[in-house]
Amino acid sequence: MVRLLLVEDDNHVAAALSAVLARHGFDVTHARSGEEALQALVPEGDGFGVVLLDLGLPDQDGYEVCGKIRKRTGTPVIMVTARSDVRSRIHGLNLGADDYVVKPYDTGELLARIHAVSRRTVHEEATGGTETELRLGPVRIELPTRQVSVNGSAVPLTRKEFDLLALLAQRPGVVFRREQIISEVWRTSWEGTGRTLEVHVASLRAKLRMPALIETVRGVGYRLVAPTA
Repeated sequence: MVRLLLVEDDNHVAAALSAVLARHGFDVTHARSGEEALQALVPEGDGFGVVLLDLGLPDQDGYEVCGKIRKRTGTPVIMVTARSDVRSRIHGLNLGADDYVVKPYDTGELLARIHAVSRRTVHEEATGGTETELRLGPVRIELPTRQVSVNGSAVPLTRKEFDLLALLAQRPGVVFRREQIISEVWRTSWEGTGRTLEVHVASLRAKLRMPALIETVRGVGYRLVAPTA
């Protein structure tokens, strides 16, 4: 049973959602504010498998809470937000969120995203790679430590951003179909993840400050264009 921290200030919404999550095998802990959520995550995540974070909190800005959570634990965070614009989503991903759901959301969509990040976390803990480092011009990807640097300067990435970059970097120049990327990075075939993929690609381009590094192959997917210097 996966332990889930639900951060939601509306008790009626939390009660209904907790009941649904419980029916699908989750052990739910409810936090009504950002401070309650942070206390629940002391000292090291307290064994939670997923944090479901509503950004409309009464005591702190939800984005600020997300950043604090990421500093305390590597537990996957799914943001719940009414802001549907790409800039807001990228901001959340930059703070360390693994995924997001836009209100009003379908319960099936929410469950699919929770299961996806849960499966990915279990997979990462259970497996390990044989390669230790990938180099692409000024870009250095250290697989064991999950660290990325450009020209020697560290570039902090979220869990999914790193997974996406590492996947594309394994075969520079090769086009990865959207369906393949979603399957390998998100461990799901659910079609709705496609928009999340686009946001993660945009975030990677911005963080690495190399917009031409990941090329969009229209109607197919993406490929990494290896830099020459």
